[in-house]
Amino acid sequence: MPFGFGLPDRDPERRDQGGEGGQGGPASDPFGLGALFGSIGAGGSPEDLMAKMPLFAELQKLMNWSGGPVNWDLARQGAISQLAAGHQPTSEAERTAVAEALRLADLWLDQVTELPSGIDRTTAWSRVEWVEKTLPAWSALIDPLAERVVAAMTSALPQEAAMSFGPVAGIMGRMGGMMFGAQVGQALGKLADEVLTSTDVGIPLAPAGTGVLVPQNVAEFAAGVDRPADEVRLFLALREAASQRLFAHVPWLRQQLADAVHAYARGITIDREAIERGLTEAMSGMEGGLDPSNPESIQQLLGSGVLEPEETPEQQMALRRLETLLALVEGWVDTVVAEAAKDRLPGHSALAETMRRRRASGGPAEQTFATLVGLQLRPRRLRDAATVWGAMGQRYGTADRDRLWSHPDLLPTSEDLDEPMDFVARQGLDDEFAALTADDAKPAEEQPDDEPGERA
Repeated sequence: MPFGFGLPDRDPERRDQGGEGGQGGPASDPFGLGALFGSIGAGGSPEDLMAKMPLFAELQKLMNWSGGPVNWDLARQGAISQLAAGHQPTSEAERTAVAEALRLADLWLDQVTELPSGIDRTTAWSRVEWVEKTLPAWSALIDPLAERVVAAMTSALPQEAAMSFGPVAGIMGRMGGMMFGAQVGQALGKLADEVLTSTDVGIPLAPAGTGVLVPQNVAEFAAGVDRPADEVRLFLALREAASQRLFAHVPWLRQQLADAVHAYARGITIDREAIERGLTEAMSGMEGGLDPSNPESIQQLLGSGVLEPEETPEQQMALRRLETLLALVEGWVDTVVAEAAKDRLPGHSALAETMRRRRASGGPAEQTFATLVGLQLRPRRLRDAATVWGAMGQRYGTADRDRLWSHPDLLPTSEDLDEPMDFVARQGLDDEFAALTADDAKPAEEQPDDEPGERA
């Protein structure tokens, strides 16, 4: 569930693996809610925790944040403070190399897709620049989720537990914006260490028309594969340029992704009666009951799952829609990049496989959406989406393949991805049916004359 109110990774296979994606690893509490209360439970107080963190020096200013449910000033400070030690500013040579790679990538893509270039300007960002310049996009995505979490938690607090739970409610109400700001800042700092482009998480985060690579991360990625650095940069430029084309020329796509996230947010509710029953059971199971003066008991209560919102059928539908859209975007990018690079980049297959493994083990896109909305972007969905796009191009050509992006109703649904080749086959039948109905609709004078001797 959002912001640490539940396990971010609900895929049992991933959880059983342990480590980064398993229970008990760092990814089991990516935003540090448990760490916050754990530090308090270790004998300190919220003020003690803040005193150890330089970014809390202007505590009063941060506490008075009134810009929304997430303190984005704090998120920015927290993310940048994480990156300070390893930060490397971009050089003029890196900016030139990125610009040349993106321009060449666009030339190659012109030959494999009907969609024109979506890049008006190119740039190379440092990790800090990535954080600063993507904040507006993150705000639009995350604010509705945070707002619903705060509203749901506040409205569902049982009256009977108000006396003993009051201190916690006070902390959460008074520090809600700071907590979310700190959590989001930690997540963005982690992402900034890994992202390679402005579309690496599945949605465009840069200003419209801006093609971006992050040279420091690209260099680290290249160091892990046995390919020349220039080849790796061009491969990633192809992926960035392909994504930019899609989002620039499919005007409804960005809004559909945002709507799916916000539809999930609107469904965040908490069953008051279930909370009351859960609180009673949880407190009865605590040694000595709930002690408001003991942060360890507060942490135990928060970790019991009592306050976890229940996922509604509407939310599950929104998640499926989001998962499907992200898979279709990623699958299309994989397909057109493969076509553009297959005869030009000798190491394309190896690089593509590296990207697939990166996604399967929890790349930035999967981590981000698992943390924010509980979504698992399963590699199986990506493979099925890529199968659809590849088969559509081979059977009907690139124009008919890309035509599916002209309206959301033409795209494969989650059910279609269960049998991708059936969906592809139906497209041919639909075209034949459309041609027949077009002939039937022609005026009589346009119909072909009957053969001699066949008239009545």
